[in-house]
Amino acid sequence: MPILVITGTGTEVGKTVTTAAVAATALAAGHTVAVLKPAQTGVRPDEPGDADEVARLAGPVHAVELARYPDPLAPATAARRASLPPVRPAEVAEAAAKLAAEYDLVLVEGAGGLLVRFDDEGKTLADAAELMNAPVLVVASAGLGTLNTTELTARELSRRNIDLTGIVIGSWPDEPDLASRCNVADLPVVAGAPLLGALPAGVGTLPPANFRTMAGSWLAPPLGGTWNAAQFDAGRF
Repeated sequence: MPILVITGTGTEVGKTVTTAAVAATALAAGHTVAVLKPAQTGVRPDEPGDADEVARLAGPVHAVELARYPDPLAPATAARRASLPPVRPAEVAEAAAKLAAEYDLVLVEGAGGLLVRFDDEGKTLADAAELMNAPVLVVASAGLGTLNTTELTARELSRRNIDLTGIVIGSWPDEPDLASRCNVADLPVVAGAPLLGALPAGVGTLPPANFRTMAGSWLAPPLGGTWNAAQFDAGRF
């Protein structure tokens, strides 16, 4: 898995922190890691972006942005408003391939969900994943509504014959409600893919040293960690 695409079922689901956990776990195993952010929106030129946040939490990753737009909008809209060229899927695939020639693992973090538009022609992260022939990890929320958005994302990946590696819950609450607890069992069913981790809420605020030490305990063995889905499922009620 030299290239892994990480997308969310929407915004604010814990995608960047999950990317950092995957990167930290790979670094701890002795691998070299690059993080590619095709389109960073909503930050000024002098502010750190998502790839920078991954590097802060995970450690010595090579962080790359292809484009940055100031408005906190979908990349196509943000590019148009800023009168800047949009990101094209072919550019993403080319950049990822170059990084994969130098690094053991390349994590491509999308913006928002799978079908958020890169350009006015409607091209998306899914189109980039197709060009890269790369598997996709989906970060989902824990609570009510997540089954619908997760299944829609999984169906689109299946329609395009893109491999869905699994689902990670990006922010598991300290006191999960009934919907969250039930979703632990239901998410892999609606996705047709395994649950590969659950990050406790707020871990992005941990000191980086603590984050790196603990990251592997939030992710299942296919992502290099020790998290056990059966044990987590057994303790949900």
